[in-house]
Amino acid sequence: MAPRVLIVSNRLPVSIRRGESGFEIERSPGGLATGLRGPHERGDGWWLGWPGIAGELSEAERGELAARLAQDRMAPLFLSPGELTRYYDGFCNGFIWPVFHYLTGQVPHRTEDWPVYRDVNERFADAVAARYREGDLVWVHDYQLMLLPSLLRQRLPRARIGFFLHIPFPASEVFRTLPHREDLLLGLLGADLIGFHTTSYLRHFASALLLLLGHPTQVDRVLVEDRIVRLGVFPMGVDAKRIGALAERPSLQPEVEEIRAGSEHTLVAIDRLDYTKGVPQRLLAFETLLQQHPELRGKVKLVNLAVPSRVAVRAYRHFRREVNALVGRINGAFGTPTWVPLHYMFRKLPERRVIALYRAADVMLVTPIRDGMNLVAKEYVAARSDLKGVLVLSEYAGAAAELVEAVTMNPYDIDRAAEAYYTALTMPETEQRERMRALRVRVMSQDVQRWVESFVQALAAQTSPTEVAVNGNGSARAESVLPALLAARRLVLVLDYDGTLVPLALSPERAIPDDELLDLLRRLATRRRTEVHILSGRTTGFLDRWFGGLPVHLHAEHGSFSRRAGRNRWARRDHPAPDWQEAVRPILADFARRTPGALVEVKEAGLAWHWRAAEPSVGDRQANELGMHLGQLLGNLPLELLWGDRVLEVRPHGVHKGLVAAELAAEHLPEGVLVAAGNDRTDEDLFAALPPEAITIAVGDRPSRAHFRVHDVWILRDLLKRCVPEN
Repeated sequence: MAPRVLIVSNRLPVSIRRGESGFEIERSPGGLATGLRGPHERGDGWWLGWPGIAGELSEAERGELAARLAQDRMAPLFLSPGELTRYYDGFCNGFIWPVFHYLTGQVPHRTEDWPVYRDVNERFADAVAARYREGDLVWVHDYQLMLLPSLLRQRLPRARIGFFLHIPFPASEVFRTLPHREDLLLGLLGADLIGFHTTSYLRHFASALLLLLGHPTQVDRVLVEDRIVRLGVFPMGVDAKRIGALAERPSLQPEVEEIRAGSEHTLVAIDRLDYTKGVPQRLLAFETLLQQHPELRGKVKLVNLAVPSRVAVRAYRHFRREVNALVGRINGAFGTPTWVPLHYMFRKLPERRVIALYRAADVMLVTPIRDGMNLVAKEYVAARSDLKGVLVLSEYAGAAAELVEAVTMNPYDIDRAAEAYYTALTMPETEQRERMRALRVRVMSQDVQRWVESFVQALAAQTSPTEVAVNGNGSARAESVLPALLAARRLVLVLDYDGTLVPLALSPERAIPDDELLDLLRRLATRRRTEVHILSGRTTGFLDRWFGGLPVHLHAEHGSFSRRAGRNRWARRDHPAPDWQEAVRPILADFARRTPGALVEVKEAGLAWHWRAAEPSVGDRQANELGMHLGQLLGNLPLELLWGDRVLEVRPHGVHKGLVAAELAAEHLPEGVLVAAGNDRTDEDLFAALPPEAITIAVGDRPSRAHFRVHDVWILRDLLKRCVPEN
């Protein structure tokens, strides 16, 4: 049975107004409301948020509205006008919004609204905790509630909490201009999963964690005290099938023709009237288009729909006056008694009319100076089942990372933006169809339902902290594992080496096996119906030297090479030729030179950068910077980064310990008992590949998906000793 989902957003997905017979409630048509309707309606989940009605309500009115909303499992959080002014208009849209959109010049000089932002997040936390049941998934949305994950973690330590940011996360240099920046990061780190629209936003967040909190990020996760916080990229989509169906209705065609009347070519732009949407730059580019291509005058028009937004914020009132002045200037300079070049509307239109605008647009202009995703671009593509029309898209919209067949432009470069408009207007129909066909494949398949499912599945897969089943005192609780090992008709042991069989050393060459360990492995391997596999990141040379004389199976470099017991030759898995090492090795060496105590280990299939001997804060910072650098450098190569315990490896993509584990499980289960033990991130691939009936043991205190845990190397070795009789 799927877990119940508690959705938490600043506002509920409804529009509410007072009518003659009471409150009138209407579902919002937006992408978030539509996409989350499924998980909200399934499994008895609740949606919590401000109901969106302005003004004070009496206690009786609040009770009436809460009862009405409860019928659809919505729980309203009522905010006073003063709270809305200081929490929403004040800190949310006065500070967070402009900083996250790189417009630091819009930020006020004082932050007296911060206490109200914090208090409203506390109220949300209390409301969620009151609704929470064991096993629920809690999904928090957007920048208005950045403190909420940590506040919920305090109240609900075992809850699975997800957070999704719908706006950009800025580069760390910009984010660091924000007051209370550390508090906001710590608030987010209460989540189990933090989602972003694009890889660049995730990378910026990781950089901010390192520079402000000293937390190094390991590709897609960060260790916070005793928890792993996962980071993920989940590009949001639109309700593509529904939009497509609306656009194909024959009854829509008269409206489309009405919009297109009076010009040969129609450009359309639809945004909220927000200073991040690039409206002045768009209008200036349209003005430049008419100046540089006078043959278009009288033949082209721009229909610009500006939806009112945040009218109470002072910066928006100034912005509206600026836009109105530009509209008047352009129409005054180019308009004629029979032709108006710019049709500007400052209002909200019904969805049917918006779809008609999409179908009427020969060219759709989506030109923000910064935008988290921009669903208008995707809605336009979804509406163009006729494969006509051209999308002009700002490179500063998150959607530009996906919609690569659009005509991309820089909204700050007015002259070249005007040429992008001209390119779109004069594009041959065959090219239009090719581009639109490719765009639609992506938009229709990666829709909002897919976005919801991928995030919820990732959050549901997050495991709560592993219970300690085998611990430092080593006796009574170890008995819970030992009987299964002793009774096994066939016992298969899959053991990591560094940190699992021997303590971690400052450099790899110092971690050599002692005589007691070699004797233990020999006795285990000669035990009746027992196989021993050493599955390590070490090289074939190291494993040959120390374990080649034992009757054990060896797997080097995380499974890149394997050698069966009693054989001399290593079998090599298919992976890229090591030519790439010549480009990567100097980079690792350079970082090692700049990090006292760090070193580079050269392997046959990969490279490793160790910093166990480095000063921790310096080594962590350098490792995180190196990881981000390599992530960009290796993005198009069949390679991946693997984070271990103070070691970062570059290895062939898809070669990991889980491949060996899966093969052994297929060979020996369910007849035998398979036991796997490991101590770091590389061993999570091993644990993940094994079925539930396998016994998985984490060594140490870090979070793990393993079923059992031992405190250190010596406890594990003691457990293994008890599997073989004394001589």
